This record gives sequence, C-alpha cells and structure tokens, in this order.
Amino acid sequence: MTLPVTDPLTQEAEMAAVLRQYRTESGRTLLELVDESPVLLIFLRHFGCSFCRQTLDDVSRIRGQIEGQGIRPVFVHLGSPERAKPYFDYYHLSDIERVSDPEASLYARPVFHLPRKNVFSQLLVPAVWVAWLKDAIRKYGIGMIKEDADQMPGIFYLRQRAIVRAFRYKTIADEPDYLKLIA
Repeated sequence: MTLPVTDPLTQEAEMAAVLRQYRTESGRTLLELVDESPVLLIFLRHFGCSFCRQTLDDVSRIRGQIEGQGIRPVFVHLGSPERAKPYFDYYHLSDIERVSDPEASLYARPVFHLPRKNVFSQLLVPAVWVAWLKDAIRKYGIGMIKEDADQMPGIFYLRQRAIVRAFRYKTIADEPDYLKLIA
C-alpha cells in the first residue's frame, strides 16, 4: 500500500493544528513548546507498567544530556495530573512539561498514530518476559492498572513543527535509544 505524499508545508500545517489543541499541565500548548525549541515527546502507557516507570527513570538519568542539546523532554500520559504527580516527583521530573490525555486522543491522532494492542497479547511475547525477569519487575515493580493498558507508547523527536525521528514500540518491553533518536 502506498501512502499519499504530502508536501512539507501541508505536513507542517497538520502538525501545528494538532499541537495547538493540546496543553501541558502548566497551560502551555505543545505548539508553543515546539516553536521555542526542539521537543522529545514521550508517550507513556499506564503508571502501573514496569516499563513506563523504567522510561521515567531512563529519561531522568539522561535528562541533562537531552537538555544539553537544547531539546526539551515532554511527556504525554493517560492519567490525571493528580495520578501522574507522584511518579514524576519520584523520578525527579516534577518540573517537566507533561500532557494529561486520559482519552488517548493525542495518541490516536494520524500524525502520531500510536496503536492499541491487547495487553494479554503482550504477555505472549518472550521478549516481554525476558525483560521483566531480567530487571524490570525487581527495579520498577508492577502496579495497579488504572489507565488504558492496551495503549502502546511512542517517542517522537519534534523540530520546527515536524517529526524528525520516531520510535513506535512493537512490544511494551522495547528499549529505545533516546540519545540516538535526537542525534
């Protein structure tokens, strides 16, 4: 199947229209943030997910390197701001811009198109079990699922109202190379 080719100006306009609609918990639009500096937009699954907690920890550890390149990490999550706060506080990311998207409407937008996969199908993937047994459960635990466990995460490096590079997870245990993504 061949996708229609759209010109860069059309793509930029579509991206701007989407980013203009979503505000961070501090009240700023994603478009404002992208217009100020490049953004590493990190979509999480749910806060009971070991791998999402690992993502928070990973970004916390390399935050200085990301920001040192003039790139702003911004998170999108499925919980309420109140539910998200303790997790961002725990991983020393309290001051990071984040978007609360309980309906997963930003996840589903065609510009990002993050799929939904049945959580039980993920339990049949050997790589998920290996990652859990290797370290994820011991370091990050497993919590109660209060958000949408079927929603897959993703990471997008945005610059000048365009996606420069994207990482769409195939399994919940995938481990992106954040620094390579923004290189």
